[in-house]
Amino acid sequence: MTNVKDVAKLAEVSTATVSRVLTNTGNVSEKNRKKVLDAVEKLKYYPNSIGRQLRKMETKTILVVVPDITNSFFSNILRGIENRAGEKGYQVLLGDTQNKKADDYFKYLYEKQVDGMILLTSKLSLGTLKDIYDKFPVVLACETITGLDIPTVSINNIEAAETVTDYLIDLGHKKILHATGPLDGILGKNRLLGFENKMRQYNYSISRDSYIEGDFSLESGYRIGKQILKMREKPTAVFAANDEMAIGIIKILKKHKICVPEDISVVGFDNIKLAEIVDPELTTYSQPNYEIGEKAMKLLLEIIEKKEIEEKSIILNGELVERKSTVSN
Repeated sequence: MTNVKDVAKLAEVSTATVSRVLTNTGNVSEKNRKKVLDAVEKLKYYPNSIGRQLRKMETKTILVVVPDITNSFFSNILRGIENRAGEKGYQVLLGDTQNKKADDYFKYLYEKQVDGMILLTSKLSLGTLKDIYDKFPVVLACETITGLDIPTVSINNIEAAETVTDYLIDLGHKKILHATGPLDGILGKNRLLGFENKMRQYNYSISRDSYIEGDFSLESGYRIGKQILKMREKPTAVFAANDEMAIGIIKILKKHKICVPEDISVVGFDNIKLAEIVDPELTTYSQPNYEIGEKAMKLLLEIIEKKEIEEKSIILNGELVERKSTVSN
């Protein structure tokens, strides 16, 4: 049976060099890397990854937990995670909580089925998360949890929501409705807080009627759109906490002959692909989602490899993308 020594002999390098090439670790010259890969191909050598995993107590697998796999916002984040993971020889497993608590997935860490975990949701028991982080490599992406010392990669969602609200106010809108995400989660609360901060800053009315709670789904956008139709005094602008809800709202308004943006301006959040396709094209707040995924994976690898972490809480910048769904009031 072909082994690593055979590869090293044919490539005329050390076994250590072969190991570094196959595990994509350490520095190897391009010349030696090519020699090793050519020898691997010629000998049809397949490393015994199971044996390596048993010896090193690693699986070369990480688990990414998403709140809703059908939400296209997460696709670019996952691409960033997978590309960085692949560079280091890791494979990625996905767990879909279907907007429920993520706690059940922690068993993969306890049972040593994965080397680490990236959470794209904070919908979990905070006490359990703290206990998990004390024992295993975990990174939280997209969201931050105040008071919990856990590595995170995200934008500042409060400031982002303030930016969107400020934009609508600058357009002359005073009666703005906010379609929130779930208010039992960090994202929903923080984006609502940013909205309310700006409304108060301009001394505009804030009440329980200033927002309607959604769940980030297209269907909840439809529901919120129908609630808007029933309002005696309709808003002149709607700030939806994500694009899917914004698109659902636009569809219902247009179906009932309410023009967007002439009658009601609509802004979303996330800048998913559909935001460019919907009619009218959606004004939205764009998150650097590929970069979020890439940096989250890089941070997780540093923890797994027990490296010194330079920056434990990474805050990235997003930007408002103005399109056709908003107009001056």
